[in-house]
Amino acid sequence: MTIIRFIRHAESQANAGGVTMPNAVIPLSPRGQAQAAQLPEALAGIPTQVLVSGFLRTHQTAAPFCAHRRILAQEHPLLYEFCTLDTALIAGLDAVGRRPIVEDYWAQANPEVRMGAGEAESFHTFAGRVEAFLDQMHALEDGTLVFGHGMWLALLVWRVLGFKSQGSAAMRNFRRFQLALPMPNCAQYVFAREGSGHWSVRYDALSLGVPVAGPLDSTEPCGDA
Repeated sequence: MTIIRFIRHAESQANAGGVTMPNAVIPLSPRGQAQAAQLPEALAGIPTQVLVSGFLRTHQTAAPFCAHRRILAQEHPLLYEFCTLDTALIAGLDAVGRRPIVEDYWAQANPEVRMGAGEAESFHTFAGRVEAFLDQMHALEDGTLVFGHGMWLALLVWRVLGFKSQGSAAMRNFRRFQLALPMPNCAQYVFAREGSGHWSVRYDALSLGVPVAGPLDSTEPCGDA
């Protein structure tokens, strides 16, 4: 059996409602730093490898755990979060200011639309990236630990459950699922695969002394930020 564990990053400054920043450099909030510091005790065992996205907040979340276990994190090119809105379109806005723009994007449910010419991507591009990772998951070592992002992880769960990710209806259905899915900061989802069979998934809550945020914040420009 192959077991792959996925951890959503600790609370970021954007999760805490901060002003828009370029998505790749959003850091952890002070509470997020405290959450990350508790992961070495909350996560048992020594993984065979640790993967992170190219975004700073996953590196900062993984750093205390990796230092304690004396293991180096490796960037994976498919793990970065869904960039729904170009930073230039929402510069200077906090979570309250971003909310109507984000809600309008999802209400349109056009999977081919890119909201800006910069870092934003279409939903179909995002879905294709997660699909590419799913196609490669069988090649990951048993015991791999992944530090990633909430919306990205929600779409992986959606696909493992067998739901479609192509088309406007699928985009709307996924959004409803994603908003209802328990995905606090430092959420842990465990994927298992027996032989050449299908992946299964379960939620496995971590015990942290520092409070975590509630379900995925729907106002963030880059998925969960």
